[in-house]
Amino acid sequence: MAYFMVGLQVISGIVLAILVLLHAAKGEGLGGIGGAASLFTGPSQAEAGLDRITWVAAGIFIFSSALVGWKVVQF
Repeated sequence: MAYFMVGLQVISGIVLAILVLLHAAKGEGLGGIGGAASLFTGPSQAEAGLDRITWVAAGIFIFSSALVGWKVVQF
């Protein structure tokens, strides 16, 4: 059971990192200082779906981290 929890934590951490890297950049960086930033663009449908999947992966990662931490304290 402990190997399953650690495996779940590792896999969810890798998936979470990949999902975060797939997100589009929100800011314009230094180009936004001169007024070149597009302020009124909304997220596309794909970006909204990616956000939802990322939140689910983050929840799984946090839950598995709590389970692993709780199991370590028991030993």
